[in-house]
Amino acid sequence: MAKEQVLEEEKEEGLTLEKFEEASEEVKKVTQETKLVYSEYFSAATGNKVYFKPENMQYTGAYKVRGAYYKISTLTEEEKQRGLITASAGNHAQGVAYAAKLAGIPATIVMPTTTPLMKVNRTRSYGAEVVLYGDVFDEACDHAYELAAEHGYTFVHPFNDLDVATGQGTIAMEIIKELPTVDYILVPIGGGGLCTGVSTLAKLLNPKIKVIGVEPAGANCMQESLKAGHVLTLPAVNTIADGTAVKRPGEKLFPYIQKNVDEIITVEDSELIVAFLDMVENHKMIVENSGLLTVAALKHLNVQKKKIVSILSGGNMDVITMSSVVQHGLIQRDRIFTVSVLLPDKPGELAKVSSLLAEQRGNVIKLEHNQFISINRNAAVELRITLEAEGTEHKNRIVQALNDAGYRPKLVKSKGTYSD
Repeated sequence: MAKEQVLEEEKEEGLTLEKFEEASEEVKKVTQETKLVYSEYFSAATGNKVYFKPENMQYTGAYKVRGAYYKISTLTEEEKQRGLITASAGNHAQGVAYAAKLAGIPATIVMPTTTPLMKVNRTRSYGAEVVLYGDVFDEACDHAYELAAEHGYTFVHPFNDLDVATGQGTIAMEIIKELPTVDYILVPIGGGGLCTGVSTLAKLLNPKIKVIGVEPAGANCMQESLKAGHVLTLPAVNTIADGTAVKRPGEKLFPYIQKNVDEIITVEDSELIVAFLDMVENHKMIVENSGLLTVAALKHLNVQKKKIVSILSGGNMDVITMSSVVQHGLIQRDRIFTVSVLLPDKPGELAKVSSLLAEQRGNVIKLEHNQFISINRNAAVELRITLEAEGTEHKNRIVQALNDAGYRPKLVKSKGTYSD
């Protein structure tokens, strides 16, 4: 069957302008208004007019409630009475749980055993029954299908569903109503539901709008599928953007992505860490790693003087992860660094180093003083100093000052790497 024929048949099921208009009215019952936020910081940095669509401000902390609620509105009474089931490690779980609660329908959510406790508790707080199963999403999803077959539940897929994609696409309706002259819309891609809905509606309303999908470099299943010309499964995924850590995109969505998405950009995890810091410092916003994909992608666009909207898909991040991301972001930007020097083992040497650092306006965060690194009393004490600096230039001045004073400083790399 030709791709065009598939598209025409599936449009009758879900992705039509009439369905998007219907969904836009329906989701207003469960969503908070997320007006565009103009970013002076990113506009100046990129030479464009940059706006954010802050779906991280939704009640459930992400856009997923849109697709879940609209999907429920399309179900028959018999399908609703059977109860809902889905699989998710976070945002879709909370979206379905919350939407089901408002609709008065029982919901069962299968979540991987590795899901952070905060997300599990939040899902339960909406009244859903949570089943913990498997180490990864794929295992949880297989188990959810088994439970659906066993108990007759109605399965609500996280992304590979045209009604779900239609609900997610209501974001595009809001963007274009508020900013009719938008040139580019950047959309995170995991399985492809959000990008399918947004790109399809954007092209229906204005074919001139460029829609750019953004994936983690370590989970670029859509990019690889587009290259191959068919849906394929990655052997593994490795990214801190857990909400988009998907091995295989949705088959039902793929023809729409092929037709409506102008480009796929991939982003490294290290870029997400810096983007988190930028959003906290410049916009006082908490955005989860998957939601930061479209922020990090801004510097990859080779355009000027365009109106660009980056969709911030969610903000569900636990405090421990948050603190780790902040620390690694400061290290990457040379705002925090550690240097090691050797001192003679005699009184007053520590005071000399402290005085030198004070002259260079280096703020000491931590000191480690080790007397037993050497038996040579002329250079027997290792002093490891963790400092706060204003950036790379300031850091280099501090290191040079230590070197000029004869301390032969060595930069110490931070131990370990960040993981979600």
